[in-house]
Amino acid sequence: MAVVVYYGGKWHDENPGITGPMDQAFWLASSVFDGARAIKGHAPDLDRHCERLIRSARLLLLEPKLSAKEVEALCIEGIRRFPKDAELYVKPMFFPRDGFVAPDPASTDFVLSIHDAPLPDANGYSAAITGHRRPSPDQAPTDAKASCLYPIAARALKTAADKGFDNAVMLNPDGTVAELTSANLWIAKGGIAKTPKPNGSFLAGITRGRVLELLKSVGQAVEETTLSIDDLYNADEVFSTGNYGKVLPITRIDDRHFQPGPIGKRARELYFDFAFKTKSVFDA
Repeated sequence: MAVVVYYGGKWHDENPGITGPMDQAFWLASSVFDGARAIKGHAPDLDRHCERLIRSARLLLLEPKLSAKEVEALCIEGIRRFPKDAELYVKPMFFPRDGFVAPDPASTDFVLSIHDAPLPDANGYSAAITGHRRPSPDQAPTDAKASCLYPIAARALKTAADKGFDNAVMLNPDGTVAELTSANLWIAKGGIAKTPKPNGSFLAGITRGRVLELLKSVGQAVEETTLSIDDLYNADEVFSTGNYGKVLPITRIDDRHFQPGPIGKRARELYFDFAFKTKSVFDA
């Protein structure tokens, strides 16, 4: 895997060792990150990802020493180190060095990694409902893109994989549908695109928000609503939005099978039309 890492004011072409057992982030997990994409030089919504990173850092009591614009500029500099046709994952992070339980804000450090990550195909994938739930806002820092939120998703993903599925559907604390382990979830029913409404237990993603805007812009009916497990089973089509795969069809949930449908296909077309109309970082 080709990778570049910015740390300590320098660019590295390998994964540098930067933490130890006494670092608060390593020991007590007060780290945040964001994930963006660069696709053939286009980095859609990179500014939004960098702005969310800063918000996440502050929500975890960190003190970022870079602004969103400065992080964005470093991301662009790193993307330019790859070939123009590369498909990349862009991951800036803030993490603290010092602190016991609560991090010492003054010790906040920064690292950026960018690596090859080809987009997955759009043939569709499967997901299982495993019973794992996202925490409520009073149980975890659910308003931030925090690394500590991912171990429960890992358990759900392992449970689903052991059953032969590609992903898992995460539930809200009340048992309604929240999202997948790594993407936001959508259904279409009766010509309406529906996605779980933000309720504080899961992140309403940047790609989700962009797709919602794009669908509304072409007159597609969209609802942010509460979805039950039965709503998933009885949907006309199911698809996901997320940074890694952007817009992908879901062709199976438990024992229910689906075909990629017109609304999900339209969402994918609209998203990539938007993405490739953004200015290439190589033209900046």
